[in-house]
Amino acid sequence: MATREQETLFGHAESKRATADPARTPLAERMRPRTVDELVGQENAIRPDGFLGRILRGAAPRSCILWGPPGSGKTTIARLLAGRRDFELESVSAVLSGVKDLREIIERAKDRRAMDGRDTILFVDEIHRFNKAQQDAFLPHVEAGTIVLVGATTENPSFEINAPLLSRCRVVVLEQIEAAGMADLIDRAVSDEERGLGRLGIKIDDDARSFLAERATGDARAALGALEAASDLAAATADKRITLALAEEGMQRKALLYDKSGDEHYNVISAFIKSMRGSDIDASLYWMTRMLEAGEDPMFIARRMVIFASEDVGLADVQALPLAVAVKDAVHFVGLPEARINLAHGVAYLAAAAKSNASYVAGAAATAEVRESGALPVPIHLRNAPTKLMKNLGYGREYVYPHGSEQEAKTQQYLPDAIAKKRFFDKD
Repeated sequence: MATREQETLFGHAESKRATADPARTPLAERMRPRTVDELVGQENAIRPDGFLGRILRGAAPRSCILWGPPGSGKTTIARLLAGRRDFELESVSAVLSGVKDLREIIERAKDRRAMDGRDTILFVDEIHRFNKAQQDAFLPHVEAGTIVLVGATTENPSFEINAPLLSRCRVVVLEQIEAAGMADLIDRAVSDEERGLGRLGIKIDDDARSFLAERATGDARAALGALEAASDLAAATADKRITLALAEEGMQRKALLYDKSGDEHYNVISAFIKSMRGSDIDASLYWMTRMLEAGEDPMFIARRMVIFASEDVGLADVQALPLAVAVKDAVHFVGLPEARINLAHGVAYLAAAAKSNASYVAGAAATAEVRESGALPVPIHLRNAPTKLMKNLGYGREYVYPHGSEQEAKTQQYLPDAIAKKRFFDKD
């Protein structure tokens, strides 16, 4: 386990290097907020009367899980929480550390409390990557107050953090930083002469600032990284101005926020389905494209469309299911990139189609009844009678064959006696 001086995430050695040679420290690190007032984009999470806001302004720290997208300020907030004289900060990355490392930190925390009365904040980056046993290792020490645990995660804690640990921590939701807040952050970095680009005389055009603020997708680290790359290019020009062209070069291709196995995966597919259900063709095509651009398997999208065709369009347009299946086959046969055309065709059709969930609701109601009432006896007139004995017992004797006896067959009982009056399907 690295000592505090060796720690690469929060260590003093890193801070000293950053101070001694700021040019070698990335702009995003140099511009990391040092006070609550410098934080942008998290006004709700850090409001003065809120859980996190009160701690940041001097209240006693409490264990918490910071849940938010990349670049939203989780690490910065953890540093601010620990920036007080009565606490020492220890930090680990769940990607690189194990239970042995945690035990060493706990021992240091116990010694620190016994020797000088200082408590310990343990920051765990990507805490969702610890397995259940590793997460359980925190429990007694959080309960005893040996450590104040601050975990950071981009994944939904409801699914990734085990219940006992979650019950001992407050979950703080951090939002994507809006474009306006990102623009303020960019302006601050351009003008700051101590930590930013101010000493270099770099200027930025309005359209370049807007481009970086919007294309960063709420990720402050990405915005400042692109700004720094663009400033390197601008430094070689006569007027040292970041133009839109240089900003585009600095940003390169935007990485979309979308994890194919994580929380954002389910958020985007939910938006896709709900947009089709709401008959909004434009939104449906947008969410479909978001998934494809982020690398989603096109067959996953096609499968969801096949389900949607029965669940949400159903009997209102009986051509929807054959078309969705045809799109699925076309995607499999054609492959990307041309399969986008087939997907767009299918998405537009399903979004525009009339909607009925009657068959879906009826199927769900029938499922609930079967699970509730169990295996009820089949009415004797509906039973099969392949042997003489079964015929003698009356199996199938009073069955009315619909062909030629249509009216009489309509009044025939088809459900078990116990639920003979039950109705699952409502065409209206």
